[in-house]
Amino acid sequence: MMLRVLVVTHRWLGIVLAPLFAMWFASGIVMHFVPFPQLSESERLSGLSPLKLESSLHAPADAVIALGMTDVRRIRLMQRADGPVYIISGTSGSTALRASDLAPAGVTSSPLALVIGADYARQHSIKAADSGKLTLIDRDQWTVAERYHRYRPLYRLALDDDAKTEVYVSAKTGEVVLDTTRWERGWNFVGSVVHWIYPPQLRSRRALWSSILWWLSLAAFVSVLAGVVLGLLRLRLDGKRRVSPYRGMHWWHHVLGLLTLIFVVTWIFSGWLSMDDGLLFSRARTSNAEIAAISGAPPWDRLTDEELRQINPSAREVEWFALDGKLFRREITAPTAQRLTEIGSAGLERQFLPVRSVRPIALQLGPGCGDPTEVDRTDNYAIASIVENAPVYRIICGDVWYDIDAANGALLQKTDPSRRAYRWLYRALHTLDFPILAAWPTLRTVLIVSLCAIGFVFSLTGIVIGWRRLRPG
Repeated sequence: MMLRVLVVTHRWLGIVLAPLFAMWFASGIVMHFVPFPQLSESERLSGLSPLKLESSLHAPADAVIALGMTDVRRIRLMQRADGPVYIISGTSGSTALRASDLAPAGVTSSPLALVIGADYARQHSIKAADSGKLTLIDRDQWTVAERYHRYRPLYRLALDDDAKTEVYVSAKTGEVVLDTTRWERGWNFVGSVVHWIYPPQLRSRRALWSSILWWLSLAAFVSVLAGVVLGLLRLRLDGKRRVSPYRGMHWWHHVLGLLTLIFVVTWIFSGWLSMDDGLLFSRARTSNAEIAAISGAPPWDRLTDEELRQINPSAREVEWFALDGKLFRREITAPTAQRLTEIGSAGLERQFLPVRSVRPIALQLGPGCGDPTEVDRTDNYAIASIVENAPVYRIICGDVWYDIDAANGALLQKTDPSRRAYRWLYRALHTLDFPILAAWPTLRTVLIVSLCAIGFVFSLTGIVIGWRRLRPG
């Protein structure tokens, strides 16, 4: 009876899901080479114009008072086509104010969005026309993710360059939040979009999309497990060898399934876990109390007019942030060049935060926290800074770890035992992100492409078998 259940389960789930398996394996290869479009910090900074500091600009402290936000965590000063703008961020979101008069600096006109997008393109040496196709959208295929919520709505500017670049400008803050090219979009339609079943009409309904992917992945895993048991039970002894009793396409399906057994089982299982979303593993979310412990009570009133006069004339962006109640000024002159200064300190200017600046945070996070240490880039749980080659400091508080970016004092990640286990069961198994392969990226690529290609062929045998069973006669 149990054997019959396994046969029926594997057969009919296989018939339904074999095309999905083939799609997952093929698109997985594409995703390894062409990830989903996103704007890196380096790309964002490269698109900024140098600041034009005028004597009539209001101080950062004035901007905080004018906004009236009580949970301010960071202030950025950037140059926009219509003048310098403060971007004030807190746990409740981000707001833009003009530095000249502290008026709201949201982008409310198409001409301004066009100029901002064109300026960004010119900074990247993209041939940008003075006019382009500009559309105000809430979301589309490339901006459906939750991380864009604080920037919506968006202006999408289609440039008439050879790469068919599209630039997205936030109507809320006037920042460029994404750019894509025709090449990226085309490959992602056969990569990430089909792999994650990612049409915006479905993805915008996150709960529905997540449920569909979760159940499909679980059904795929059940089908694989049933196939594993049947595949092992069907082996027959031929002398001292175990051989498949099947012939033709069934033989190929049986043998390829046995050869790829470990990879297919772990890959489908880890793919199912990618949709866990807190069901089995913790999300390790940071509480407001932890955020307050890291930043302290920022004395924003100290950022007076004198602070503006201290800014490097070649800065592209200035950011003020708090760490343990102390204010720091971060002047960015290039994507990989910055200068950090502690406000009110006579200490030397530095490129990154020294470990001693992070040490007091450990005391604020709790009595069981140890001194921060620099995370080695080969660490099993390493995470990169937003600035290339900047150190990351880890504070270990019992079984909870906090990783702080030395470039801007931000909390990069918080992990607990559940989250660290998830790192191995999902990311390591699904993308072969194992330390032993980190030093051999070419070998990792060869393994990913080879295993997914074999998995694709294996899926095709299932499609053929299913089609033969379903066809009339």
